[in-house]
Amino acid sequence: MVRVTSTWTEPANTATALLLLGKGTDPASERGVDCPGDLPAPSDPGLVARARAAKDALGDRVFVLGHHYQRDEVIQFADVTGDSFKLAREAAARPDAEFIVFCGVHFMAESADILTSDRQQVVLPDLAAGCSMADMAVLGQVEAAWEQFTDLGIADEIVPVTYMNSSADIKGFVGRRGGVVCTSSNAERALTWAFEIGSKVFFLPDQHLGRNTAVRQMGFSLDDCVLYDPHKPNGGLTAEQLRDARMILWRGHCSVHGRFTLDSVREVRDRVPGVTVLVHPECRHDVVQAADMVGSTEYIIKALEAAPAGSAWAVGTELNLVRRMALAHPDKQIMFLDRTVCYCSTMNRIDLPHLVWSLEELVAGRVPNRIVVDPGTAHHARAALDRMLTLP
Repeated sequence: MVRVTSTWTEPANTATALLLLGKGTDPASERGVDCPGDLPAPSDPGLVARARAAKDALGDRVFVLGHHYQRDEVIQFADVTGDSFKLAREAAARPDAEFIVFCGVHFMAESADILTSDRQQVVLPDLAAGCSMADMAVLGQVEAAWEQFTDLGIADEIVPVTYMNSSADIKGFVGRRGGVVCTSSNAERALTWAFEIGSKVFFLPDQHLGRNTAVRQMGFSLDDCVLYDPHKPNGGLTAEQLRDARMILWRGHCSVHGRFTLDSVREVRDRVPGVTVLVHPECRHDVVQAADMVGSTEYIIKALEAAPAGSAWAVGTELNLVRRMALAHPDKQIMFLDRTVCYCSTMNRIDLPHLVWSLEELVAGRVPNRIVVDPGTAHHARAALDRMLTLP
């Protein structure tokens, strides 16, 4: 058996890297909400001890969730780690936890609030932790598109499907119209269900997941898919294009996964003979087509864990996760698909100072940054989530 002692090589810095530890802002993807409290300094040597003390003081009253893309300094305090939907369900399965501290981004905390009981309070340590993809689908724009479909006489044929990475408003919109939520791991099942009750799907907000699922997994052609751009008149599409389309894809994407290119795949294959390219389905279609394996975050983790010693992997997903997997498996050569830094800048807004501040506020009897979804929206969003849970 070949033994490899892997040395993690950090990708080169880019402007994105300046967003680490809250340095700088990204106006294209952040909500721009400042923390209202006095944060501890990142250099405070007592941060770990303070976080541990506050968490111990709260005991079973608090349940800390950590998304896979979080920094290690935050993940170490998570009671459960996972993807967004798994974490929201874990929160709902802890009805005795008074406070749910969600170390993720805004739409994830909204989903946790929808799925948990009224007596539980969901906290997002930094309100600036938004999601650029979720923010690309604004309710008013989506409603305007649906009105256009109605005027064309095709709305009755369309089943709306939204990715989990969407706001509560969009989940509510989909729920009101009989649609369903999906994750990256069950998107094919959700689309199969949708096409059993309609002839078209309106897929929000990630064009790449929708296209990759329809074409790569379900045998559709690229011509079956059209891209609806809310910033163009009539979505940039003719009435004929909308009538002929089977998949109407919203023009949204992940700012992290969208950075990987076909050149990235070619470069790593030239540089590392025998490398296996493993990417997330939020990547561009040509990248997914060129990859060896494609799957959700949980799929990527399981594939790397099961990989034989000595194997080489180039992984196209968020850098925190790839680094964590590389360091956890030094007998395998696990590398980042891109040669430059590609963090989820908004996920990285939640750092140890924000977590410490949130926990200490709860100890003091104050609930910071509570995320609350209004009851009407929550009702319809829950309906769309419940449909997903009953998918065959």
